[in-house]
Amino acid sequence: MSLRQMEYLVAVVEEESFTRAADLLNVTQSALSHQIKALERDVGGPLLERRPRGIGLTPMGRAFLPHAELAVRSAEQARRAAKAAAGAAGGELHIASLHALAVGVLPPVFARWRRAFPAVRLHLHEYATTEELRDHMERGVADIAVGPRPEAWHGPVVSLGAEEIMLITSADDPLAARTEPLALPELAGRDWVRCALEPIVQGKRWLDWVCEQGGFVPRTAVWTEHTSTAVRMAVCGLGLVAAPVHMARDVPGAATVPVDPPWRREQTAFARVELTGTTAAFVELCRELAFPAGAGRPGPHAP
Repeated sequence: MSLRQMEYLVAVVEEESFTRAADLLNVTQSALSHQIKALERDVGGPLLERRPRGIGLTPMGRAFLPHAELAVRSAEQARRAAKAAAGAAGGELHIASLHALAVGVLPPVFARWRRAFPAVRLHLHEYATTEELRDHMERGVADIAVGPRPEAWHGPVVSLGAEEIMLITSADDPLAARTEPLALPELAGRDWVRCALEPIVQGKRWLDWVCEQGGFVPRTAVWTEHTSTAVRMAVCGLGLVAAPVHMARDVPGAATVPVDPPWRREQTAFARVELTGTTAAFVELCRELAFPAGAGRPGPHAP
């Protein structure tokens, strides 16, 4: 089997169509089909099946695909790394991150990067959960990831700093006038805006777990799918939300209230291979701009 055959398979699966994959790869559909059939002969069985609404994977194909994706994307990363090491101009850098970080802290990093390295195009891959982020990094989707420290990661991991979690509410909430951090028991009886993406801590959703430490059960007023939505709901007076401080930036009428003890979560940059050239430069820029307070230790109630 060849790398090109695996590239063809990945394209057909992503496009769910031989026609669209052939257009994307700039080859004829007959040439594409021929290479896929040759690959299937080599592995000993069918990898794809035609369905009423497109192309799907057979059980053999589902087992084969992650390895094909990793091979194809590793080859792409190898080409980019070689060009960077040789000081070649141009190219691109693929970044993977959580949507909340992409919205909250990465825009100024990307802006500074474009000024410093205008010939290097950035490609951002956004994910909703840390599990999705890790899974796609293992499959070689990006050169570098920005997110919480991955457990048992076999590759370089660089601490970028501590992301501070605070209460976010509307500016006319009496809590917004507080000058001292709030103790958890003071929040009993308040309504909360919750996000479906809350991390799980010791088998419980994070807010349930942390409020339990304060001796109460949070009263949920609204469930949302994304943190950015939860913040805007909270600012409209629907309840409190616990979210990274950067999610309240540029949201009119938002107020942030610290808690005691503080909530912090470590953020990192991690990759599958050694950080060199453009990846190392991007990590340094993240350390400077994304979490300028420096690399602090997560607090005892960090999600």
